[in-house]
Order: sequence, then C-alpha cells, then structure tokens
Amino acid sequence: MNDPFQIQRELRYGAPVCDQIMTGRYFSIGYSWYFRQAKWALEIVRRDRDLVNDGEAIQRLDNFRADTRVPARFRASLNAYKGSGYDRGHLAASANHDLILIQNSETFLLSNMSPQHEDLNRRKWRELEEATRELDARPDIYEVYVLTCPIFYFERAIEVIGKDHEEYGISIPVPHAFVKSVLAEDDKGRLSLWTFLMSNEAQTGQLSDYLVKTYDAEQLVGGRFWDRIAGGDLHEDKGNIRPMWTAA
Repeated sequence: MNDPFQIQRELRYGAPVCDQIMTGRYFSIGYSWYFRQAKWALEIVRRDRDLVNDGEAIQRLDNFRADTRVPARFRASLNAYKGSGYDRGHLAASANHDLILIQNSETFLLSNMSPQHEDLNRRKWRELEEATRELDARPDIYEVYVLTCPIFYFERAIEVIGKDHEEYGISIPVPHAFVKSVLAEDDKGRLSLWTFLMSNEAQTGQLSDYLVKTYDAEQLVGGRFWDRIAGGDLHEDKGNIRPMWTAA
C-alpha cells in the first residue's frame, strides 16, 4: 500500500494519528469515526497559486455534501446541521483553495466540517484564516502548512447536534475549542511555527492572545503535529511562544 506521507505534499512534515487518513487532491483529512468528524485537516495555503489560473480566485462554490468515503454510520449529513444553531465550520478553509473548481469543491465535503459557533466562524476564526493567507503572501515565504483540529474537553459536558434525525441515528459532538497550527517555510529553508487555540464561542481578543505552545496543544489533540521534522530542527524560540507574524 502506498504511504500517503510519501505522496501527499501537505503531509511531508507529519500529522497526528487518526482512524482514517483521507487524501484529497489538495488537502488531507485525518478522520475520527468516533466523533463523526475530522480529528484534523492539513493543507497548504493556496497551493500552486503561481501555476494555476494566474493565481486568480474563483467564486466560492458552497456545495456542501456528505463524504461518501466515510461509511454512512460514521459520517455527518446535512440533516444533522439543519436547525442546529451551529455553522458548518471549515477546517481546511475554502478561501485557501480557490484556484480551480474541484479544489474549492472538495473543501465543502462534510468531512472537512465541524460544528462551529457562528460568532467564532464568521469573525475571529475567519480573521485567523485571513492572517495565514497574508503570511503566505509575503515574498520571503515559500509555503505555509496549516493543521486544524477540533478539541474536546472530556471533563465537560459535550453537546451534540443531529440527535433527532432518523437516518442511522447519527449525532455529531460539538467541539469545545479549535486548534490551528501554522508552519511556514521561508526562502532560506527555515521553518517557523505558531499554534493558536480558540474556544468555540465568540472571541474578542487580538490574534496574538490565542497563541499557545504547540506541545500543550498536542496534549489536547492526542498526537504530535509535525512529527516528521527531526528533533532540534524546529523550535518555538526555545520553548517560548513565537511572536505573531507581520504581513510584510
């Protein structure tokens, strides 16, 4: 069997363990059958932007649909989200994959969604996604890898959506928080890392307020994020949190 870590560009630096790795054309998902959603999504921001369509964006497709690669009894459906009060929150962002139609279309598979509070999804979370694209647009940055993970705190009650719809009796747990780990490779081959943690509710702070140590976020997710980078070759300023990047 082919090793996806040897084939998929976005997996070159590693990813946490999961039940099922589903490789797409432009990003990969580590799926959790237990939680009926991705444990993580890993992408390269606007991959091949200089080679495809002159880097010009296409219109967002909004063609949300179930992912038939996941067995029906373990996958989310549109009915589960209907009337739930939660957004179908992208893990791999639609605007990070807006160069060709099939690339954008794949981001609307429900395997790439988690129930997300609308005041997070449409505001501070979107601001963080936009900031990663600003980082990617810097002339000294070659590629930006983004790992996004839903977080569940098991000492807290877990809300579920979809529990009342009849198809397979599937319900989807609502994450308590989300992690986004951003790995940038610059024109000198250096790697820089920032990891953010946001609770699944409205947020009003500056993006830098949500920076956390990657090690601490890994403890919450239950796996190393960038485990294919040799020890000592990736530091967060000797264990301290790296300051937020600037656009220029």
